[in-house]
Amino acid sequence: MQSLSQAYRQLNTLILGKPQAIRLAFACLIARGHLLIEDVPGVGKTTLAHGLAAVLGLEYRRVQFTSDLLPADILGVSIYQRDSGRFELHKGPVFTQVLLADEINRASPKVQSALLEAMEERQASIDGDTHPLPAPFFVIATQNPGEQMGTFPLPESQLDRFLMRISLGYPPREAERALLMGEDRRALLERFQATMAPGDLLALQQKAAAVTVSPALADYLLALLEATRRPGLFATGLSPRAGQALAAAARGWALLAGRDHLLPEDVKAIFAPVAAHRLQSASGAPVEPELDKLLAHVAIP
Repeated sequence: MQSLSQAYRQLNTLILGKPQAIRLAFACLIARGHLLIEDVPGVGKTTLAHGLAAVLGLEYRRVQFTSDLLPADILGVSIYQRDSGRFELHKGPVFTQVLLADEINRASPKVQSALLEAMEERQASIDGDTHPLPAPFFVIATQNPGEQMGTFPLPESQLDRFLMRISLGYPPREAERALLMGEDRRALLERFQATMAPGDLLALQQKAAAVTVSPALADYLLALLEATRRPGLFATGLSPRAGQALAAAARGWALLAGRDHLLPEDVKAIFAPVAAHRLQSASGAPVEPELDKLLAHVAIP
């Protein structure tokens, strides 16, 4: 846990004034989830993704999603080799430990769906053959707000594969002042040293999966799920898979706090980042205020 604390502190020197978002990102990865970062350009989305890979000692590749991107540009392609008389697989950037899908909603739905198998099964099917991806494997995607020109909304099935959606927002005044007076973030990132190895992260994931969920906490999670399914509140409520995502993310949050069991506070901390992108308000309004109301009214065991 000491190396994890060092990674957290180091990343906070890169992304200033956003400790909550950074902690959520760590909890997401420890829970073996994929992370969606949605915000306007220029607030540090890509820097956060690169920084996470750097401090955790993970192999990192970035793909800039554009309207002309093809699925083969992500997965790879088999090319015929005249000398050997065989097709040889040229693996795409998905064969890495951290894949940054930058501005994922600028690519077509066909390209977005090319990531579905990789995100769910941690494997890629190319020309009829299945190829396992490295372990650990994470997709960190950045997304511009949907109202911007040239974007394609992610389909519900794709959104559901992201354990969390977070936003960074503008930094506090003092943090932004430090950014203006300090060195370029890319230069700082180049000096980062990994405080963990991939094996350490895999061990943490196993430890998080073993965090205890008491019957009372399970009832609390069920009450929250059932509250989202009340008629007239959301278009559709949270699914059983979303409930599993809530439990996994809460376990990751509890492990970061140094505990081997869940508390209601763990569920509250991750509820909106896990639930908001899976829900649509029946009235079309933002869902976060309604989620806050649910947390306030659902009884804690």
